[in-house]
Amino acid sequence: MSFSASVLTLYPEMFPGALGLSLAGRALETGIWSLKAIQIRDFASDRHRTVDDTPAGGGAGMVMRADVLASAIDHASPPGDLRPKLLMSPRGKPLTQRRVRELAGGPGAVIVCGRFEGVDQRVIESRGLEEVSIGDFILSGGEPAALVLLDAVVRLLPGVMGNAVSGDEESFENGLLEHPHYTRPQEFEGRPIPEVLISGNHKKIAAWRRAEAEKLTKERRPDLLAAQPLSK
Repeated sequence: MSFSASVLTLYPEMFPGALGLSLAGRALETGIWSLKAIQIRDFASDRHRTVDDTPAGGGAGMVMRADVLASAIDHASPPGDLRPKLLMSPRGKPLTQRRVRELAGGPGAVIVCGRFEGVDQRVIESRGLEEVSIGDFILSGGEPAALVLLDAVVRLLPGVMGNAVSGDEESFENGLLEHPHYTRPQEFEGRPIPEVLISGNHKKIAAWRRAEAEKLTKERRPDLLAAQPLSK
């Protein structure tokens, strides 16, 4: 069974976007995964197709209505649908490579793209939405975040990457940032490829890569090292 993604959005024309190109696009064409963009406004009951209203208690901006969004979610995820329901939100749990792998191993996802000041808390609770964040910054809406999440997931689906093991040593897969990479020419602007990488000694190469990964992680993401047994 292929990975099935349903995206609830006010801007369905933003999909598939970049996901229609390269590896993800080819996988979409061949049926490794599927994508359906659902217009939330189609579930509004008034002639203006209103999806938002002023925040209770006052304040700036508008809030997405619980009733309209709940109807859209129920349409996308009927009883028996086992796909997790995600809400792209800056207050959500940070997206990790571990969570990406979990999603890639499942049947798919229903992804809600928030807009305005936020989403009525009651629909989050009643529909069991898992809030997910892609970083400590604010976007104009959840659509770019949904594209990021789906790109991260789709590339891990069986048959998407040409070499199934090519992602095993990437950043975050082993709790470390990825080691530096080099290729021809052997010397570039006076900078040679490190000798160990052209030595043919695979044990030394593996040790060098591990040490470089630890060094980069210590410099840039020391928080990742807490759970890592460091090499000697």
